[in-house]
Amino acid sequence: MTIREFKMPDVGEGLTEAEILKWYVQPGDTVEDGQVVCEVETAKAAVELPIPFDGTVHELRFPEGTTVDVGQVIISVNVGGGAAPEAPAAEAAPVVQAAAPAPVAPAVEEEAEPQGRTPVLVGYGVAASSTKRRPRKAAQGAVPAAPAAPAQAAPAVVAVPVAVPVSVPEQLNGHGPGAGRPLAKPPVRKLAKDLGVDLATVTPTGPDGIITREDVHAAAAPAPAPAVEAPAPVAEPVAVPAAAPAVQAAPAVSADARETRVPVKGVRKATAAAMVGSAFTAPHVTEFVTFDITRTMKLVEELKSGTDMAGLRVNPLLLIAKAVLVAVRRNPEINAAWDEAAQEIVLKHYVNLGIAAATPRGLLVPNIKDAHAQTLPELSASLSELISTARDGKTTPAAMQGGTFTITNVGVFGVDTGTPILNPGESAILAVGAIKLQPWVHKGKVKPRQVTTLALSFDHRLVDGELGSKFLADVAAILEQPKRLISWA
Repeated sequence: MTIREFKMPDVGEGLTEAEILKWYVQPGDTVEDGQVVCEVETAKAAVELPIPFDGTVHELRFPEGTTVDVGQVIISVNVGGGAAPEAPAAEAAPVVQAAAPAPVAPAVEEEAEPQGRTPVLVGYGVAASSTKRRPRKAAQGAVPAAPAAPAQAAPAVVAVPVAVPVSVPEQLNGHGPGAGRPLAKPPVRKLAKDLGVDLATVTPTGPDGIITREDVHAAAAPAPAPAVEAPAPVAEPVAVPAAAPAVQAAPAVSADARETRVPVKGVRKATAAAMVGSAFTAPHVTEFVTFDITRTMKLVEELKSGTDMAGLRVNPLLLIAKAVLVAVRRNPEINAAWDEAAQEIVLKHYVNLGIAAATPRGLLVPNIKDAHAQTLPELSASLSELISTARDGKTTPAAMQGGTFTITNVGVFGVDTGTPILNPGESAILAVGAIKLQPWVHKGKVKPRQVTTLALSFDHRLVDGELGSKFLADVAAILEQPKRLISWA
């Protein structure tokens, strides 16, 4: 039998971790080169991972919902044929002799429940992950009791997976007599510091006794009341490791809970960091304009019923996007970026038009590459594909990079306007408010007209008030008189 391991790749540019959202395969399934085996969520998007070789799934190292560092093995595949050895079961017997003396028995019941809520690797339970170091370390710490160990081994066999952390955790973690500091990666150490968890008290479940994020969260969670019925629950962490996340989540679904804590990770975590960085880096200025958009709404209906746009999605956002592209052509300095390192303003001679999309995983801003060069039918097709892909959670990291100008349509939620925050690396963002029938002075008389409000936020380091005002006025003028899409183009 030949086992090959597949590690978590860097699916973006410099990303350090990803969360496993869903496994599409299970141990024993046959996989082929290029077959998608799981879906992961990075700080930028959800991505499907294909396996790079043929074989039979040997082991899934992490359950769904686990955040894994880039470079860690997430799945192993038997590519040479033959039956897979049951390593954890075979190694259980020697562990009992090394680490299960009689005095430990009372502590087993106390530790059984905390172990039940500790997430462990699939098919790679707590006992198995620590057996590489246990024989040497346990032998040094239990020499006086060695003659009595065989006599106590038989009744303690069932409790072995839980007894191990009681007698060996500090040695595994580098905290035995004369040992060094706990084994953990820098992001995990920072997490422990933020949660106020002492790593010396954490039971490691990672390979070679490394503390994982899940270990830290488990240590920070309040421990439930100890259970007396030890024999049945003891085997659950190893036999059914995938149940661990459900145990952790139980307190959050209490009917009478006054608070619910939701971990900030993935797209939402990256969005939060980007918005804070943008808000406190670029000096924001926001201007507003309210105008009559009735003629544009009539044009939308005409395009829907015409043959030129048959089969394409036509809505106000399409014509607003086209108006923005025409206004950028008339005011090219609005399409720029601030290079802090070089102390330069970078003028972009292309428009990668970003469209903010609300998704179940958070706010995404994919962009249409070279939107300035697209015709109206091409722009319609690009918008439809961008929005549907974002809602399905299939937006790629590449689709969200390189944006130059963003439109956010808050009007779909019934909101009149807002003060949007710049997408990092861009100089301006346009918020589109709700389009409502309102009384409006038209040709000297008050009539019901379709009215909306646009809000333009821009970076005042490179866009001054005159430029921002002219750009916003041009967008409004085009939408008031959509024939300007032809005369100004």
